[in-house]
This record gives sequence, structure tokens and C-alpha cells, in this order.
Amino acid sequence: MKHDPIATGKRKAVNLSLDTGVVEAARAAGINLSRTCEAALRDAAKTERDRRWKEENRGWAEAVNRWVEQNGLPLEKYRLF
Repeated sequence: MKHDPIATGKRKAVNLSLDTGVVEAARAAGINLSRTCEAALRDAAKTERDRRWKEENRGWAEAVNRWVEQNGLPLEKYRLF
């Protein structure tokens, strides 16, 4: 498993309100609720961090793209593809 930059390895008990049908189905399927919720929260946090980074750096990315459009890639003559 690759390194997770937000995981601490520590556990904290929390209260969640989940649909009873969903909980029953997950338990019947042998799904670990804690690990599954943790994975979903990890994915949601990463998605939000990525969205914010893109938003905060949009101007920079657009400026770089404009520069490349006007000047080409700096080392393009060395590309093998």
C-alpha cells in the first residue's frame, strides 16, 4: 500500500448517521464499515484538495500554457516522440 500523506495511523471513535438499509446490506456483505467510511472520506478529501489546488493555481497554469503556445516546448528538439 502506498504512503497516505493524511493518515496518522491513529483511530478516533466518531458518531455517524447512516441509512439503516445501507448498513444492513454492508454488514450482510461482510464490509467493514469503519474502513469503508475512512476510505471514502480519504477519497473525498483528496478530490477536494485537488479541486482547490487547480482553482488556486489556474492563473499560473493558463500563463504557462500561453507561454508554451507562443514559444513552444523549451527542449522539444530533444523529444523522442
